[in-house]
Amino acid sequence: MKNLLLVLVALTLFVLLEPFSFVYVNFVKKKFNWKRLFDYWRSMAVDIDRFGNHQYRSLFNHIFIQQDGYQFGNFKETVSSALGKNQHFGKLTKTGKLLVSILDFIDENHCLKSINWEI
Repeated sequence: MKNLLLVLVALTLFVLLEPFSFVYVNFVKKKFNWKRLFDYWRSMAVDIDRFGNHQYRSLFNHIFIQQDGYQFGNFKETVSSALGKNQHFGKLTKTGKLLVSILDFIDENHCLKSINWEI
């Protein structure tokens, strides 16, 4: 029960503090700058992506890749990198291919460009 309460506190703090952090970093700390704004969003996207790769590894390993594919779960790696490795090796399921095609629609060759071979 204690761990559930900690999760709820963490989520509540995120929801409450994120708007203040966003305004502070992009408008108060320094004069507004589009590059800083885009870097802020990119940093958040990568952090959420890495969290998802680790937190949802069992589900992702089941629905996105073949049984002998490259496994999700490394906290230092993004979902996109793991998908890209499986795309490279031909180990995506139909659902995995669908997700890759959606990401590629948003950003051409997104998963292949996201591969981190050092992990």
